[in-house]
Parts: sequence; C-alpha cells; structure tokens
Amino acid sequence: MSRPILEVIALDAADAVAARTGGADRLELVSDMAADGLTPSLETFARVREAVDIPVRVMLRSSDGFGAGGAAELDALCAAAGALRAEGAEEFVLGFLGEDGRADLAAVDALCDVIGPDARWTFHRAIDRAADRDALRKQLADRPGLDTYLTAGSPSGVDDGLATLLAEAARGDEPGYEPRILVGGGLKLKHVPVLLEAGIDGFHIGGASRPGGWDAPVDVAAVRAWREVLGG
Repeated sequence: MSRPILEVIALDAADAVAARTGGADRLELVSDMAADGLTPSLETFARVREAVDIPVRVMLRSSDGFGAGGAAELDALCAAAGALRAEGAEEFVLGFLGEDGRADLAAVDALCDVIGPDARWTFHRAIDRAADRDALRKQLADRPGLDTYLTAGSPSGVDDGLATLLAEAARGDEPGYEPRILVGGGLKLKHVPVLLEAGIDGFHIGGASRPGGWDAPVDVAAVRAWREVLGG
C-alpha cells in the first residue's frame, strides 16, 4: 500500500500552514464549521493557495444539511464554484441528496459541469445519510472526477460504521467502489490499525487536529501525532 493520505480541515491560511507543517498531505478548505463546513470565500482560498504547496480540496456547500436547495441556491453555488475554478482551484468536495435519500444527480451534474472533467472531487458524508449506500455509489459510478468518498460508515461516526467501512473496502474492484475511501467523522487513532489492515489509506481529521476546539487553530503537534501513527 502507498503512503496513507492525511487530510486536515482548514479554515484559513494559518490552519493550512500548521497542517502542512504537521505532515498533512491535503487540506479540505471550508468555512463555518457550526454548519459542518460551507464554501469558503474566494479570498480565503487565494490566501491558502499562496501559503501552502499541498493539494486543497474546496467545499462546495451553501447551507447545513445535504440538500442543494432550490434553483437560486444552486445557481449561486455554481457561480461560486466557477469563481474558485477561475482562481485556480482544481479539487473540490461536494455531494447532495434528494428527499428520497438518493444522490441528487441534477445538483451534482450542475457543479461538475462548472468545475470541468479535469477537476478531482470528493463526495462527502452525504453518503452516510443515503437511503442505500450501494445504490448511491452505482448512481455516481460514471461521474468524471469523482475519486474519493468521505465517510464514517454511519451517520453517528466511525465507532458505529467500522464494519461498513471494512465491507466496502473489500469491494474495491466492483463498479462504484473504485474511489478511495477517506475515513472521517468521529475517527480516532484507535481505529487506524484495523483500517490500514483492511487496505484503507485515506484519513480525514477536523476536531482531532484542534485540541482547543473549533475556536482554536490547527495544532501542529496534533497533526504530527496522526502522521506518525499513519507512517510515511
């Protein structure tokens, strides 16, 4: 297995520098963690991109929850995505569900049209709220650029979702299961050995990188502790 990837949530350039110093391989750039992460401003992205040389995945999400909103909200989100792309963003995080718990393909496709087929993107933890995880993966199987699912295996976190994560990792050669599993959502260091043993090589941390809470910055030592456990 290649070096496991460690992705850290960043809110600003200071977070980005601290995460990179601690050994993060990639950032998920968001705003407003009170709403579980929304699209950051263009200015914040530009400052982060100038501050670090590691990949930055930018959240495309305008409100709490897993719906894309109405036509006006989706249009505004597409406009924000286009501006970020023009500013140099190449990687994104997105994902929406309809009222039936299936992937909202209209919203996903609208954003994919804006960011283009060369952009890489993560379908975020909306998968953990899907009516049928397997059906959602198959819905999205041919979407260009989709290379990652951010998931805890359960809406309540990795403790409850571990068995699901291991089962999905074992299906990696099936249609819809090729994207990397990036484990996040209640992820703890104790989970790492069993996930690595199953061949899972993606790890995503937010609160675990901030011992002082979300009002405090990313802590270099906390990120480094994860890097050391993951190796590489």
